[in-house]
Amino acid sequence: MSRPGNRRPECHKINRDLFVLTYGALVAQLCKDYEKDEDVNNYLDKMGYGIGIRLVEDFLARSCVKKCHSYSEIADLIAQVAFKMYLGITPSVTRNESSRNEFSLILDKNPLVEFVEELPAGRSSLCYCNLLCGVIRGALEMIHLTADVTFLQDRLKGDKVTEIGITFLKKLEEKKCRRKK
Repeated sequence: MSRPGNRRPECHKINRDLFVLTYGALVAQLCKDYEKDEDVNNYLDKMGYGIGIRLVEDFLARSCVKKCHSYSEIADLIAQVAFKMYLGITPSVTRNESSRNEFSLILDKNPLVEFVEELPAGRSSLCYCNLLCGVIRGALEMIHLTADVTFLQDRLKGDKVTEIGITFLKKLEEKKCRRKK
């Protein structure tokens, strides 16, 4: 019997394909349930946020990462470790030269759209992969960082690349608990 950490690559691919197909069905159902793209986008973001706040513990336990000392290190960690671990891809990171807290993740491949050719008719404002923004935002909040995470470009909308923008807003203060005597 193999340990859970020693899964064969084929199993990971099957699980990822199942997730991608299930995600597509979810987005299709949301498009039926909500008339406005904005409502679908918000729902996907909230769902992703919930996943992110739960996923961060698994990520920290499995990745054995050390404490990051800059926003740049965090952006690299998201791209090189988290995306690789959960989606099997490694986006490139670009930094806004005029700001130390703004970064972009450029996805050459986006597994969530592997089986999607185009957005549904009449859904030009739909942010199909908005779940990813919520996941990143939720995970960052759990490590006491607030961030604005949005899609800046999307191949499904005709852009040349898929780009997720991350702007770190401020470091959240850790709450100090005092014991009552």
